[in-house]
Amino acid sequence: METRRSAMGEQGGRLTVLYDGDCPLCAREIAFYRRQAGAECIEWRDIGISGDGQCPSGIARGDAIARFHVVGPNGDVTIGGDAFCSIWSSLPAFRRLGYIARKPLCRWVLNGAYSVFLKLRPVLQMIARSAVRDEAAAVNSPPGTISSQRQ
Repeated sequence: METRRSAMGEQGGRLTVLYDGDCPLCAREIAFYRRQAGAECIEWRDIGISGDGQCPSGIARGDAIARFHVVGPNGDVTIGGDAFCSIWSSLPAFRRLGYIARKPLCRWVLNGAYSVFLKLRPVLQMIARSAVRDEAAAVNSPPGTISSQRQ
């Protein structure tokens, strides 16, 4: 598992998830996890440009924006696919998935898939932002216009 040590005690003995709230993909995924039972025991820190969260000592904001980071209660930092394992292991509905995903072969596949996702992320973000704009335009357009008829 890719881990490193951050300053201990900064997150108050809780799992701390660092996420880019300005990324439509990240924001949507984190919103999903935050609705799960047990999510109130996790600190969700938006480190995006419009967020007010700060990174714990030893983690550069640019690194945390580029790759998903989770800081454990003991200060260990997990990155990428391994960070998802940390979240899953902390949420009751996903605990079994977290256990399975920590197996060596599963970790290898998960981290490989995450690396592929990172290459596709800019295109996926552009598509997601466009979809959000189209949805907002459809909601805000007067009845009878083309954008509201697409629904």
